[in-house]
Order: sequence, then structure tokens, then C-alpha cells
Amino acid sequence: MGEKKRAGDIEKLGAFFLGRTYSLKKKVIEDDLLLYDSKDLTTHAVCVGMTGSGKTGLCISLLEEAAIDGIPAIIIDPKGDMPNLMLTFPGLRPEDFQPWASPDEARKQDLSPEAFSEQQAQAWTQGLGEWMQSGERIERLRQAADVVVYTPGSTAGMPVSILQAFDPPARELLADKELLNERIQATVASLLGLIHIQADPIQSREHILLATILEASWTAGTGLDLAALIQQVQHPRLQKVGVLDLESFYPEKDRFDLVLALNNLLAAPGFGAWLEGAPLDIARLLHSPQGKPQLSIFSIAHLGEAERMFFVTLLLTQVLSWVRAQAGTASLRAILYMDELFGYLPPVAEPPSKRPLLTLLKQARASGLGVVLATQNPVDLDYKALSNTGTWFIGRLQTERDKQRVMQALEGWAAGASLSFKKSEAKEDLAGLSSRVFLMHNVHEDAPVVFHSRWALSYLAGPMTRDQIKRLMEPWKQAHPAAQAASAGAPPESAVGAAVPPTATQAGEAPPSQPALPVGVEAFYLPLRRPGALGARLAYHPLLFGGARLAYSDAKQKLDSSQDVSHLTRITDAAVPVDWATGHPAEVAASELARSAPAVGVHAALPPTAGKVKNYPAWTRLYKAWLAESQSLELWR
Repeated sequence: MGEKKRAGDIEKLGAFFLGRTYSLKKKVIEDDLLLYDSKDLTTHAVCVGMTGSGKTGLCISLLEEAAIDGIPAIIIDPKGDMPNLMLTFPGLRPEDFQPWASPDEARKQDLSPEAFSEQQAQAWTQGLGEWMQSGERIERLRQAADVVVYTPGSTAGMPVSILQAFDPPARELLADKELLNERIQATVASLLGLIHIQADPIQSREHILLATILEASWTAGTGLDLAALIQQVQHPRLQKVGVLDLESFYPEKDRFDLVLALNNLLAAPGFGAWLEGAPLDIARLLHSPQGKPQLSIFSIAHLGEAERMFFVTLLLTQVLSWVRAQAGTASLRAILYMDELFGYLPPVAEPPSKRPLLTLLKQARASGLGVVLATQNPVDLDYKALSNTGTWFIGRLQTERDKQRVMQALEGWAAGASLSFKKSEAKEDLAGLSSRVFLMHNVHEDAPVVFHSRWALSYLAGPMTRDQIKRLMEPWKQAHPAAQAASAGAPPESAVGAAVPPTATQAGEAPPSQPALPVGVEAFYLPLRRPGALGARLAYHPLLFGGARLAYSDAKQKLDSSQDVSHLTRITDAAVPVDWATGHPAEVAASELARSAPAVGVHAALPPTAGKVKNYPAWTRLYKAWLAESQSLELWR
């Protein structure tokens, strides 16, 4: 630790004030400050500790220190604690605390909300004072960085669009086949997990097909949204997968099950919220448009397990792409923090999130990104993966099994870092840890340090619900109308042709994708022949196309003639869904129809009767009967 560190040092640039050293023997907080060198975080950190150990408070303090030094962060929050970073009250007034103070805790203490809020304000004022901090430092934190809460799949905070995750990566990544393959594997695995398909990248036809489609599109410089991906699954542009032709590898009838699963996902109520909002642009998430550092909190507590894995994997792959585009540096440029790591980096299983996390731990250092991972379940971490982690913050652990697991990890970590490790001393230190007391092993220091974490500048109100996040973010949205407008996303690309007004779909509603058709039924598109109004969007409506060659023969009249006809009619949900008599001439030959949409547009819903393949032979017979009754050839004399 070197020389003693005093109060004046806590504002030193590049030194994170995390607490004071602590004597386990005397059970007292000592005078020497723990100032963590920010550049040490480029070798990453892990924080473990049971509920009540003070782990969340320590990690929030670390992020506060980074923000004061102008270092931005991306924060993944599966539990809901990290929006507390927005609860900063420089005036330390009771009325500031009251909306966020727990009413349950007030009732337990038999206090009114007003009295409990006053108690909390006094506690924060006193606690900060004991740690050489005040409302002035809180104000400095607020001025140094913005804090924004994003809620993927919800509009409670700032919504997030996942569309950019399916765009082609940067050229540098495209040129590296290994890195490109990693990103494709993670993207496909997370998408299949969202529809509850646990796919092996080597054995699964679903995984191989989607990965092949993504690779072909990205290599060609073409992005895919989910609608386009569904279309390509049903009618892929590729003819072979490996050495097998497509139908032998994955027949169309079998592919239709995957098409339905993906289409159901896209059509599910609420999925439109995933397609609107701020893009996953890491540069924009780390700094505001004015260049101010930003703490971007991704609150995912409201999501299901599969949805969390899907989003976390997409976000990690975007961070990885950003890392590879940065110039090298020895300084800390940004932080990626993930709370409650359980399930995302397990010791045996291979969830989609594991591969990008491993790659970040290995490669992010050169670009100045510090990865900080926190968990309360040590046995659920792949400690071999954390061999590249330079700092361990270890808090109070719940069971002997947890302590033994951490001891094994520290022993392996120390061996890998060529450091001496005294198992008996470490065991004794772990046994003596209490709330907010941590054992820090830092590869950049000569020996482990026991310290007591400082008082957080942010009010630690506990996990926040979606309603609380909405209330918390409402003033921010009103103060940043430009960001709010940008999060709504641009309107779908306009096109020429038969058009509908831009208001045809409601705000926030996902543009309808091409409906999935049953095996044996093909979709064709009419050619575009006239431009649409400026700002309009092309709309595709399902119609039934009928074409035939009519032959007229009469020996007495010495007549032998034929003509080609084609008609279009609507498919309805009426008792008689198809009535050719209400149709009209198509004015286009079958050879002029296209197998793919001629331009970007929205697709109307498919009537249920059109999704049943058995109906089409009956409609063909009706067409023939109607032609026989209605068509005639006029002879002049």
C-alpha cells in the first residue's frame, strides 16, 4: 500500500476512494485510506459476497469514483439495485429522500413517512461526514456524469432497440473469421434461447442454418432484421449447407417449425418494445451527444430468464465490437459492470453469454475497458475464466463451501500471477469478515489488504420496481426531449409503389413482417408500376392469384383458339372465404411475378384460412369452375 494516505488524497485523479483499512484483530477501522489505482482496473475485478455483505454498496462506490473521474460505464443489472445511482441528493433534505425511502421499513420502526425520511437524511449526512464526504461531493458526482436507466423490452426507463445487433459488424471484425464466428455463434445461440431451443452449434440444424444465413448476409454487407431472417429461413438464398443441398440437410417442412417459432416471437404482444428505442451503440451509451461521460444502467429484472440471456449476450457482443475498434491505451477508458453474475459465467455449462465474457476478459485490457463482475454465489463462477482478473474483492461468505471455493480460486489466481499465497492466513481473514469489510487481493499490490468500504454518495434504497424506475426516469425524459425523440426510432424506410400513409402503424408497434406460409404454398409479389406519394410506405396485402390458359374449339366454326388469363381475389374470413366472382383481372402474367418483395414495406396480416394448405386445391377447383361459367370468346360476323 506504500505511504499513508490522508483526506486530501481522496480527490486525486486516478485514485478511487473505496474506504479505509480495517484491523481484523482489533475489529476497528483504521486511519489509512484505501485508494484504488484506476488503471489497475484494466486487468478487471471480481467482487463476491453474500446478501448483507455490503457488496452492492462497494460496487456502487467504485462506479461513483469512476464517474467523478470522468470514466463512463455500462452497467448490467439483473436485480434492480443499480438505479440507486440516480438517487443523489446534494441538499441532503428529507423531502428528497421521502419518495424513495421504504414505507415498510418506516412501519417496522413505527415512524411516519416524514419522520423516517428525516431519519434517512440525517443518517446520510452523518455517514458521509464520517467518511470525509458531503453534499458538495454528491454535487460534483452529478456534474461529472449523466446516469440513465435503460429498460429493454419496456418503456419504464429508456427503451432499447435490438435491431442494430443484427447489422453487419465492422470491417475489422469481418476480416477476422474467428472473431466473426464468435459473434455469430453468440447471436444465434441467444436468439434460439429466446424461443426455448437449446442448440448445439455443431449438431443443431437450427443453429447451423441461422449461423449460415447470418454469415452470408454479413459477409455481403447486408443487415437482417427478424422479419427478414424469418423469410430467409423459409426461403433461404443458399442452395447448400456444407456439402449437402438444403433440402437434404433441412427440408422445408421441418424448417417451417422454426419459422413458426420465430414468427410467434415477433408477433407476441409486447415484442414491439424490443424494436424501438435507443440503439445498442456503445459509443453513444458511454457518452452523451454533448460528450459528457454517462453511466448507462440496463435494468433487466423485469425480463424472463431467456429474455435476459438474449439481451445480455447481444449487449456483450456489441461491447466486444466496440473494444476491437478502439486504439490501445494503458489507462482506464470505460467500465463494464455486471451485477449478480449467476448463470452467465458458470463453471461447466456454455450459455451464450459465456463466450463473449471470456473474450472480453482476455482482450479488453488493451483497449482500456475494465470488466467488473459481482456475485453472491462463488460456486457458480468459472474461476478458470477469471484467471485474467487482477483484483478480487471478497466480502462475507455464507457457507464453508463458498469459502473453500474462493480459497481454491485465490490459490490458482496467485499461482497464475506468480504471487505468494498463504492459505492459512487467507482462511483466517475470510472467517473474520463482517458487513462492509472486504479482503482485497490485487495483483498490482505486494500483499492483500483488509478494508472497510466507505459510505456511498447515492442513496441505497434497494431494488427498484418498473414503476419506481418509470417515476425516477420521468424527470430525466422531460429534461432530455431530444434523447426521448431519438429513442422512438426513425419511421420505416419509405418506398415507391402502392402506398399507405406513414400513420398506418401505431407508434411503438412493430412493422408487420411477411407472414409465414405453410409448406407447399409460395408467396409471389406483383411488380411495382407506379410511384407512391412522398413519405408513404409500401404495403403488401395478401391476395389469391389465379392463372390459366383457356382453349376454345369448335369444328363447325373451324375454331381452335386459346388465350391466357389471370385474376386476383381477396381471401377473407367469411363463410365463403374465396369468391372469384368478386375478383378482377390481374393484368400481369405469372412469369412477371417476383419471388421476393421488390421494395421495403409493411405486410398486412394473413387470414387464418390462407394458412391451411388443404384449402388451396379447393380454391383451384373453384377457379376452374368459375372460368368455365364466366369466360367466353366473342366471334364477329
